[in-house]
Amino acid sequence: MKKIYNILSVFILAIVIACSTEKVSEKKMTQERNKKKVVYQVFTRLFGNTNTTNKPWGSIEENGVGKFNDFTDKALSEIKKLGVTHIWYTGVPHHDVIRDYTKYGISNDDPDVVKGRAGSPYAVKDYYNVNPDLAENVANRLQEFEALIKRSHENDLKVIIDIVPNHVARNYQSISNPEGTKDFGADDDTSKEYDVNNNFYYVPNTPFEVPDFLNGYKPLGGEKHPLSDGKFEENPAKWTGNGSRSPKPSFYDWYETVKVNYGISPEGKKDFDELPAGFENEGYQKHFEFWQDKTVPNSWIKFRDITLYWLEKGVDGFRYDMAEMVPVEFWSYLNSNIKMKNSDAFLLAEVYNPTQYRAYIKKGKMDYLYDKVQLYDTIKHVMQGHGLTDNIPPIQEDLKDIEHHMLHFLENHDEQRIASPAFAGNALKGKPAMVVSATISTAPTMVYFGQELGEDGSEDAGFGSPSRTSIFDYVGVPTLQRWVNNKQFDGGQSTKEEEALRDFYKRLLNFTIASDALMGEYADIHQFNREKTLNYGEKILSFVRWSENEKIIVVSNFDANDHHRFVLEIPSEIIKKWNLVDGKYQVTDQLYQKESFTLNVKEGKGLIALKLRPLESLILKLQ
Repeated sequence: MKKIYNILSVFILAIVIACSTEKVSEKKMTQERNKKKVVYQVFTRLFGNTNTTNKPWGSIEENGVGKFNDFTDKALSEIKKLGVTHIWYTGVPHHDVIRDYTKYGISNDDPDVVKGRAGSPYAVKDYYNVNPDLAENVANRLQEFEALIKRSHENDLKVIIDIVPNHVARNYQSISNPEGTKDFGADDDTSKEYDVNNNFYYVPNTPFEVPDFLNGYKPLGGEKHPLSDGKFEENPAKWTGNGSRSPKPSFYDWYETVKVNYGISPEGKKDFDELPAGFENEGYQKHFEFWQDKTVPNSWIKFRDITLYWLEKGVDGFRYDMAEMVPVEFWSYLNSNIKMKNSDAFLLAEVYNPTQYRAYIKKGKMDYLYDKVQLYDTIKHVMQGHGLTDNIPPIQEDLKDIEHHMLHFLENHDEQRIASPAFAGNALKGKPAMVVSATISTAPTMVYFGQELGEDGSEDAGFGSPSRTSIFDYVGVPTLQRWVNNKQFDGGQSTKEEEALRDFYKRLLNFTIASDALMGEYADIHQFNREKTLNYGEKILSFVRWSENEKIIVVSNFDANDHHRFVLEIPSEIIKKWNLVDGKYQVTDQLYQKESFTLNVKEGKGLIALKLRPLESLILKLQ
């Protein structure tokens, strides 16, 4: 009996230990999920390019190109040390490029319908393979990217790639289709403008015509090319990516792409089931179940298969281009399928209509949307000197129910570089903006490669104009090249100013991903101080963040010229929530750990005497 009792005791103890271990593991996972995320967007073909020629419209041979293999363990570890959790490799899916890869079975692309020499990453030609420019060995390009995914994971970085659901390249042609997979448009009835299972929209019996080029534009800058003849064979013509129905689109249309049909007729009728009332409150599992017995348009199935294919390769998430041009029901279908495969998949969408934010988050099951037209645009105006910090807190109030889902950024491939004259003309003006952007909410932060070094995007690469680093041509990124330092990735050629700026970003981002408070509560104290505090002006912004274990006060000076001295007041309701009694408390800056101040709590309100240098921010932690 005693023996049986002992065995039973051991068994019970084993169960208790197992349960405890499981709970600890669950707790750790929850903690990890409850930390800030930081996305590093890197334009893949530019990152490792050390060639400094920068000839407009230059070829790979002239201007160079970066490769997957340039993301060495050293490079990735330095990106990780910057305070990054996710890396978005932009321009990975095989898109149109003006380079001869016919010996690998890849057809040539026509300069008349390709923007730039290196091509737009948003004119995808083959969703089941990767850009041949990025490979050392073109025949093994997919394997080289798979190796990069593995290296990224080994350096504790999650991998994001682009999916462009609204449009594909005019000449979409996959040579890498998995067995049983057909190309977009392969089974289309081209005699019809529209059919629910057609992948494209057509202009029946009418051939496509190349647009009239304007403003002196010439493909490849006027260089002779056998396919650059003002013609592109497409009969019947397809609708253009931005929705133009003309067989001869405008120069300002997305003429290099064709629009994908998601089962919406030209009159706007939806030929698919809509989500039942109240489904915005259901989780992805219920959304997945809803679609199981529904017939959906063929394009939906194709994109589902594409995303699941990349998940199998180890990709951890997707950035969706122009997501609001695609019906929200499709996103419910696609994202629920993805989440059933990987519940932690990172799903980021480009949506610019604030009235649609909640639909795409709640019905479309998006994790994150760009906070572009509200926070980014407002902060940009402040940085440029013609906007008030007063306009920032109302944005957080307006978005408070979805604030976690609104990704913050100051640069990306579509926007002007902070340091460019067209934006702020000085990378240092991004410092207070970056502090505010990264700490004001629980949402992820995104940094565009070179931003942390003050890149100004001033190179004339060919297609398009300077101020944005070109995504269309082969070009070098000077500040990044100095940091890359002949692929030592150690900042060996960086200027002191570039080193200092990167150090600032490193300090800030690492603080954000470690902070409990930044995943906790938020309260605006700006308006309170604007009304009550002497010398607290329109170029100052302040707010507080807190959790059970951490309490911080963020104060930023957007003034590039003047110091500002004032006594910041912490309202009594905050003091009460923080459970502070009358007395003196030390608060220490978390960016540089050099300055401490005294928070004097008297009669239930807090006062801190501060002096802010031009463009200085303080993240003050209650000790």
